[in-house]
Amino acid sequence: MEINFNWEDASQVIIGAFTLAVPISFSEEAWDLSRTLPMLNIGMLFGTSIVILAFFAYQSVFQSDVQHRMFAFVFRIVFTYFLTLCVVALVLFSLNKLPLDAEPLLALKRLIIIAMPASMGAIVVDSFDKE
Repeated sequence: MEINFNWEDASQVIIGAFTLAVPISFSEEAWDLSRTLPMLNIGMLFGTSIVILAFFAYQSVFQSDVQHRMFAFVFRIVFTYFLTLCVVALVLFSLNKLPLDAEPLLALKRLIIIAMPASMGAIVVDSFDKE
């Protein structure tokens, strides 16, 4: 059960997530959307993010060969999304747009909304130098 995820992979995920998180985090539309979008839609965005991450990782990172590397495959998806959430949280916190204390649900919604495109950037950059 080998996991081939190292600091180079982590840095690629962080750079890819940061590349898309920054412009979207500065967008007032994303802030407003997090106030108005119902939780059902937030859940759909979260699910869509995970499914697209899985499809892309399956095709590009693992080259359709996950049969004997299922744990590594799932780990890469979960860790990519987790790192993306951390990057988005850092950017939003820096902009004073992550109200964890005052409005934690709003903060979570903003994280998920912005993490959707940011996670796509993360997995794409991560796939650039795969064997």
